[in-house]
Amino acid sequence: MELLKGLFDFVLHIDRHLVDLCGEYGTWVYGILFLIVFCETGLVVTPFLPGDSLLFAVGSLAAIGALRLEGAIPLLVAAALTGDNVNYWVGRTLGPRVFSTESRFLNREYLERTRHFYDRHGRKTVVIARFLPIVRTFAPFVAGVGSMVYPRFLTFSILGATLWVALFALAGYFFGNIPVVKQNFTLVIITIIVVSVLPSVIEVVRMKLRKKPTPSS
Repeated sequence: MELLKGLFDFVLHIDRHLVDLCGEYGTWVYGILFLIVFCETGLVVTPFLPGDSLLFAVGSLAAIGALRLEGAIPLLVAAALTGDNVNYWVGRTLGPRVFSTESRFLNREYLERTRHFYDRHGRKTVVIARFLPIVRTFAPFVAGVGSMVYPRFLTFSILGATLWVALFALAGYFFGNIPVVKQNFTLVIITIIVVSVLPSVIEVVRMKLRKKPTPSS
């Protein structure tokens, strides 16, 4: 419970926590940021880590000189790309048996939801999923399980990681320190989370409505 409370506090007040981390660890904070983005992307057991909000906060801190944007963006693109590829090869190694066995470490609902997303959107899922929390954690894993051709996966992965990191970090850089945004930073973070999660929620609702049996006349 304390761990969850700490995680919620970190996500909702991520700007303050990053400032504290910068002050305490100096340039080592880049390694911490790399690790968070890598784990959120590369480990199917940590989809709860902050992604979009973290990048926005990184951009806003870069605007005030606490971080260097020209160093943060390539580093975090590399973190996202590395996570994608680790996840892909784990999925490819484990193979389809992942879907036929129960596991306490893998959420089958998330796996099935992501596989359905692939069925619906095809290969471009690797790019689209990058902007969807939870789905982006499972998308490369499912691509590996489905034996997606690696060069094709890598191309979409590079595109998705670059767009994701650059768009959110630059949004934070240009808009994160506008007075109204800065004074309501927690609300902005909540809004980013809600907007990011909304497409996944809509997709789940659609799936459930499709599965509903139609009443016989």
